[in-house]
Amino acid sequence: MCGIVGLVRNDGKPIDEGLLARMNDAIRHRGPDEDGFYVNGSVGLAMRRLAIIDLKSGQQPIHNRDRTAWIVFNGEIYNYLELREKLEKLGHTFYTNSDTEAIVHAYDQYGSECPKHLRGMFAFAIWDERTQELFLARDRVGKKPLLYAEVNGQLVFGSEFSAILLHPDVSKEIRPEAIDCYLSFMCVPAPLTAYRAIKKLEPGHSLRWRKGEVKTERYWQPDFSKKLISVKKKLENGPSRFCEMP
Repeated sequence: MCGIVGLVRNDGKPIDEGLLARMNDAIRHRGPDEDGFYVNGSVGLAMRRLAIIDLKSGQQPIHNRDRTAWIVFNGEIYNYLELREKLEKLGHTFYTNSDTEAIVHAYDQYGSECPKHLRGMFAFAIWDERTQELFLARDRVGKKPLLYAEVNGQLVFGSEFSAILLHPDVSKEIRPEAIDCYLSFMCVPAPLTAYRAIKKLEPGHSLRWRKGEVKTERYWQPDFSKKLISVKKKLENGPSRFCEMP
């Protein structure tokens, strides 16, 4: 499994490192093997790791070559070896054998387009020291959870409600329409959650935070055009044998 949490402030004040540690401890069950922190003034990232790939050197947070971008990551990238090989040909050098490092190098190469190059299940956060931006992304169908709240010029994010609700500025007020959705459809559709202050990052979406402003963007959506063309051709060639009347 694994889990991630983080805080970023717009007022330049340092984050509460004790709060970040408590938030991270709230998701300890997601990653019992180890934890990791990146703290730089008004920014803090943390994660709990269930070690699967690169047990010896895959500790997070992981940085790019010049330590200007840092990532915490939950999930698995199935094509990371192919992606790594492609990035190495483009001049990137790696210091681990982890799939996590392939993501941060893809971010260096492709910027906000990097999720399009990933095949897998993922939720990750990258802090870019060069642009002072936080970049979040969630996999195409939402296998990995990623929640966030905008409060008093801060962005708070995490893999679970238990972590985000520890922040004193995040309200626990219930969202009635979410309850209505659950009773009607047996789910609460993204970006809604049961709490007014907390949203889900939708599947196939990324989020950029800069100077207190949040912008979400869809980077992927299902494409059924090829399937529809195939069905149309079959219909033009006559009814399928599976549809024939006895």
